[in-house]
Amino acid sequence: MATFLYRLGRGAFRRRGLVALLWVALLFAAGFGAATAAAPTSGSFSIPGTEAQKAFDVLDKKFPGMAADGATARIVVKAPAGAKVTDPGPKAEVEKIVNALKTGPGAEQIASVANPYEVQAVSQDGSTTYISAKYTVSGMELKDATRDALKESGEDAKASGLNVQIGGDALMVAPETGSGEIIGILVAAIVLVITFGSLVAAGLPLLTAIIGVGIGVSSITALANVLDLGNTTATLATMIGLAVGIDYALFIVSRYRAELADGRDRDEAAGRATGTAGSAVVFAGLTVVIALVGLAVVNIPMLTKMGVAAAGTVVIAVLVALTLVPAILGFAGKKVLPAGEKSKLFGKGKPGYEKKANGGTRWARFVLRRPVMVLLAGVIGLGIVAIPASKLEMGLPDDGAQPVSTTQRQAYDLLSEGFGPGFNGPLMVVVDGDKALADSTVDRIKGLEGVAAVMPPTPNEAGDASVITVVPKDRPSSTHTEDLVHEIRDGSGDDVLVTGATAMNIDFSQKMNDALLPYLALVVGLAFLLLMLVFRSILVPLKAALGFLLSVVAALGAVVAVFQWGWLGSVFGVEQTGPIMSMMPIFMVGVVFGLAMDYEVFLVTRMREAYVHGERPGQAVVTGFQYSARVVVAAAVIMIAVFAGFLGASDQMVKMIGFGLAVAVFFDAFVVRMAIVPAVLALLGHKAWWLPKWLDRVLPNVDVEGESLRKHLATESAEGEGPDKDRELVNA
Repeated sequence: MATFLYRLGRGAFRRRGLVALLWVALLFAAGFGAATAAAPTSGSFSIPGTEAQKAFDVLDKKFPGMAADGATARIVVKAPAGAKVTDPGPKAEVEKIVNALKTGPGAEQIASVANPYEVQAVSQDGSTTYISAKYTVSGMELKDATRDALKESGEDAKASGLNVQIGGDALMVAPETGSGEIIGILVAAIVLVITFGSLVAAGLPLLTAIIGVGIGVSSITALANVLDLGNTTATLATMIGLAVGIDYALFIVSRYRAELADGRDRDEAAGRATGTAGSAVVFAGLTVVIALVGLAVVNIPMLTKMGVAAAGTVVIAVLVALTLVPAILGFAGKKVLPAGEKSKLFGKGKPGYEKKANGGTRWARFVLRRPVMVLLAGVIGLGIVAIPASKLEMGLPDDGAQPVSTTQRQAYDLLSEGFGPGFNGPLMVVVDGDKALADSTVDRIKGLEGVAAVMPPTPNEAGDASVITVVPKDRPSSTHTEDLVHEIRDGSGDDVLVTGATAMNIDFSQKMNDALLPYLALVVGLAFLLLMLVFRSILVPLKAALGFLLSVVAALGAVVAVFQWGWLGSVFGVEQTGPIMSMMPIFMVGVVFGLAMDYEVFLVTRMREAYVHGERPGQAVVTGFQYSARVVVAAAVIMIAVFAGFLGASDQMVKMIGFGLAVAVFFDAFVVRMAIVPAVLALLGHKAWWLPKWLDRVLPNVDVEGESLRKHLATESAEGEGPDKDRELVNA
């Protein structure tokens, strides 16, 4: 592989004009496709195999006009102190809201609007009522005019002194991330300038990463409606593509500069950088692709599509790093180096300069002197941070987790005060049978302890199915409500199904829990085999996998402490504690695993290369840090900045994701890869690179360290061919 990539990189460097033109043409083609395609929708959401999904399927069949998966809204109205919503004045204002929704802008997307006085949706003290509105499409598919009409529907009532707040997913919009992405790119630019000491070298990874992400995201946008990808898929692809795109280009540019420092000609340096660092990029990219495609294990179509689309963007990032980066290095010339090094490498006399010990070298030597102390400090420290993860409570946050300043949260609180907390998450029981079965189901549910109210069955036109609304006593995210859902299901047959937003959230969380261990086994297992190919070792991949698990559990512990327990919540803008988003552990595993293996491959392949070329194990660790530590630190700082930028988002879940990913990258890059890894390698010595002879014969030799490439180039040089001969012809 190293030899093939050497030729690919050298060829791209020499034919840089053609290579750059092809990538620009691809970018314009993808952009044209995205510009001419219809705007992406929210994508369909389903959870195959769950009872909530089966109930929705029955509703679609037996109640075709019900729009079971459509958005809902609740306009909650509370009268001033001393008044009631049944008084003539407030009642007239409430009925005006009902009529405005039925006949005003966006009415074509309304499936039904319930008049609260006709369905008896008035609190016992008469202070509060609510209007239920059902839409024909999901919240993300509502037109702006429809959403604006909903927001403005209670303005006149507010002017008359009524407290009007709106809850439900009809107000769902794509969360605002603030200036997080812009800040992340600015931080990336600053870190790259500091790392390389050259504006051109710093701009190159950013430019190539943006081109790769542009092609990937434009392709996703162009195919969004055809493949039902949804509008969140491009966001994940952008985040992952930008992260790995910068990392991969950063690694190859860094190796290119090191090859120039060894006295190589520019085209030879580009070839060798692509042959060695490019091999690491290929396998790092494969680990990320495995992690993303592995989301198919969860068996949720939306997640599978998101993972595959993001994996496609990673593949593009790898191809960009192997071809476009060497091509642009050809255009950059001397500008890729700091001013102080240009004269040494391109001036008169013998090229090359003395390599001085850097911060990575000094840190590696410190760890080699005290490996046990560093190892214990890293493991114990992460272990302490991980303790809160044992109390992890997962769920999907509802309006009760919104900031107290939002209308959704205020509507949630008004409903809880006027009707009880269970009114914020009613259960929908679907009876696939006649009236007798529906009546017996109502009688049984009324006898359950956690039930606040049971509405009469609503039959369909054919009379062969009914819907029963059950109001729990507790809030939607409470464990008591979850227990009630299981009680109803356990006492029912196959013809009685529980669904609704609350039941769907419970099923989704359970699906995530059940899939976590199989997903971990698949991703870590396949990556272990891949890393065994790369490092020709058993203990190094094992150490990599265990270190990753330690960093992820520690990051989950930090997330629980901040977002579930509220520790330092005010520092990170956490206004309301609650359960951790059920998708968080799997999402964190998938994203952080890919980045962690990037750092592992970048750092340890240079150690492996030095070891194969004759250095002792300890010296190989020092060499790996001398060349790669700065790159890994720069890449980690960039990713931490990008993810931490999401802490400025308005949505609590986005804050949680940004915090969790930033902390996980910090733990993995700086504690595991920069401290625990060299300490373990120092203690293992030669044993770290041990591989049974029978296994060594079975495994294909991918030659990431470039040993076969080195021999191949030496042979060509001895025969008067290859790069030396090419230089003679050029000079002639």
